[in-house]
Amino acid sequence: MKDETAKTLSKQTNPIVVLLSILVLAAALTYLLDSGSYQRDGRLVVPDSYEVLEKDRSLSNLFSSHTGTEDGVARPVSLSGTLMSIPIGLERMAGLIFMVLLIGGMFGIMTRSGSIDAGLERLLGSVGGNVYILVPALMIVFAAGSTFLGLASEYLLIIPLMVAMANRLGMSNIIGLAIVTVAVKAGYLSSVTNPLPLTIAQPLVGLQIFSGAGLRFVFFLIFLAFGIAFTLFMIRREGFDRKVKIEFSSEKLSLRHTAMLITLLIGIAGIVYFSNQWGWGHHELSAFYIGLSIVLAAQSGLGASGSAEAFVGGMKKILMASMLIGVASAVAVTLENGQVLDSLVHSLTSIIGIDNKYIAASGMFVSQLLLDFLIPSTSGQAAVSMPILGPIGQLTGVQPQTTVLTFLFGNGITNMLTPTSGTLLAYLAAAQVGWVQWAKFIVWLWAIYIVLALLMLAYAVTIGY
Repeated sequence: MKDETAKTLSKQTNPIVVLLSILVLAAALTYLLDSGSYQRDGRLVVPDSYEVLEKDRSLSNLFSSHTGTEDGVARPVSLSGTLMSIPIGLERMAGLIFMVLLIGGMFGIMTRSGSIDAGLERLLGSVGGNVYILVPALMIVFAAGSTFLGLASEYLLIIPLMVAMANRLGMSNIIGLAIVTVAVKAGYLSSVTNPLPLTIAQPLVGLQIFSGAGLRFVFFLIFLAFGIAFTLFMIRREGFDRKVKIEFSSEKLSLRHTAMLITLLIGIAGIVYFSNQWGWGHHELSAFYIGLSIVLAAQSGLGASGSAEAFVGGMKKILMASMLIGVASAVAVTLENGQVLDSLVHSLTSIIGIDNKYIAASGMFVSQLLLDFLIPSTSGQAAVSMPILGPIGQLTGVQPQTTVLTFLFGNGITNMLTPTSGTLLAYLAAAQVGWVQWAKFIVWLWAIYIVLALLMLAYAVTIGY
């Protein structure tokens, strides 16, 4: 089994190659597309303010040191500018990168101490190793935190636990990753009271924040049901058989392991509370993880040097994440420097039909699916797209709540798959799963969610939601 897994991994395209290919494509687009820009009021785009900029398309720009717009003339990104976008992207995403590394280090301590294996042994023993009970229960909890509180990066702490659980049951890392990721994406799709998109998107179309939650809750249940069914189907397809009896230890946890697991649970609860009450960002969360690591190291019995070695070992396992996240961010940096990001936004929103409200709603959804590849940030995409979608919805007869739905569905579905999403790449790094492997695994659920979203939007238009 392990030999087959190793052979499969060796045949996969390295995600660095995938992202570098996308970066090269982004650089090429700065030569092929017109440059243009919207006027902005702070972060928000001003509707109908798009202007095409004069552009110097000469190939001599390949070797130029100039970037962006100079003397009122836009220029494509040079070779040096493309390379420079990678360290700029690393710097832009530094908060997330360091947070991911610190989480890896912390779990290095937990794993070396044996507390992870011992805790999972007791958890699985309590349900007889029956994943058909355990997985739905876990996914419901994760999805609820996502759709009601907007939890996403906070679950990075959970992914190594789920991977370890899947491994203990004889399944691959990708199943452990799916238990968390599918649940989180199902929650984000409807965002019943998720403050991250709703506090920006709803006021921009004249809606009370968190209004319309009833129908979004129904849609959330549907997305979650399909997500759970898909995950259980993939578990069964991997060969897990409920008839197989797995013997789990019935011994009680040691005092040391109990203390470490309780500390971890308190830490997770603290992250959820402080993130929402005090609006913690990456820096605050990273500081929290450092403090939590110190407490766990003191409890582990590994000693100062042993804990430090375990911490560094844990960081090494997910070191690839730093480069992946940086290169993903470099794509947006390149498009911005070449002054074509706003041009792409303008082109995508131009595909929306205005003669029929059903077609308009579907067009807005498709534009968001594509736009999310360029702007993976939920709040960032809301600031760019909602000021444009709002007036289009008014012109076509699409109600404001449905306009918000088109944004939520498009943003959530693409983020399940896009290799430019920092959060998704961090998830993959924490689970040690390649992007190509994940894409092959999730593509069918991704397609199912697109069909469900189109049906839900048609229903929302019909009832005037």
